[in-house]
Amino acid sequence: MVRFSQTLDDRQARNREKPYEQVRNNQQYYSPEGRQPYVVQRDDRLYSQPPKPSRPEPAYQRQDNFYTPTQVEEIEEIIYERPAIERESIKPDYSKPELKFPKDQNIQFGVEYSPNSKPPVIGKNYTIRSNSIIYNDVVIGDNFRTGHNVVIRENTNIGDDVLIGTNTVIEGDVIIGNDVSIQSNVYIPTNSVIEDNVFIGPCACFTNDKYPVRINYELQGPRVRRGASIGGNTTFLSNVEIGEGSIVAAGAIVIHSVPPFYLAIGTPARIKPLPDHLKVPNRF
Repeated sequence: MVRFSQTLDDRQARNREKPYEQVRNNQQYYSPEGRQPYVVQRDDRLYSQPPKPSRPEPAYQRQDNFYTPTQVEEIEEIIYERPAIERESIKPDYSKPELKFPKDQNIQFGVEYSPNSKPPVIGKNYTIRSNSIIYNDVVIGDNFRTGHNVVIRENTNIGDDVLIGTNTVIEGDVIIGNDVSIQSNVYIPTNSVIEDNVFIGPCACFTNDKYPVRINYELQGPRVRRGASIGGNTTFLSNVEIGEGSIVAAGAIVIHSVPPFYLAIGTPARIKPLPDHLKVPNRF
């Protein structure tokens, strides 16, 4: 192993092997008359320390005409303390005016609800974990559970016995039925419908714009029918329908609707009949 410098740990290890008197005799001392340190013998080699930047010599008491480096540093910290005016000058300035953007840029801070909006309504026996945000005009049933950092936007209706996983985002105007399990990192856009007894795996991404930012298009998210099961890392184009009891395999990209009790697999997804032994309800 190549070592380019001697570390502090090395010196400490060597000091532990020496008698106390020898270690003390190898200390470095400063002379009050000049800022140059004395050069002392350590381990048969000469060590010297470059002089510190020149400062006015402080008037302090000394004993035996010598000070250790630690004592010098402590004295300088007291004498050369930053002046009060200079300390005040580095404090942040909170007197600056509030930022204002032109109206045509459509930038604003915070959310202003319409006068008719109502606080969210949540049923009995709910568990909402830290950093989750629920907007106004949201109605949620009983036995609701979330992970952390969940966002549920306005005009969303959620039934009973629903789980929303960590980092999941549900945009506004979404309908979610009963007995639904949505795992972590799922994105559900505006105007999506998820019926009862549906499972959605982690990192599933729904979309609602067929031609993003190119032409005017009525936003319409996917519709997931009763008892469907969706694997992780799946992607859905806008306005597709996932039929009742169907299964979407992990990693599939669904560009067409899936008939009831069919299997969608691959990229883009191919549609195949669902085997008979998989034509059963989801069990949570």
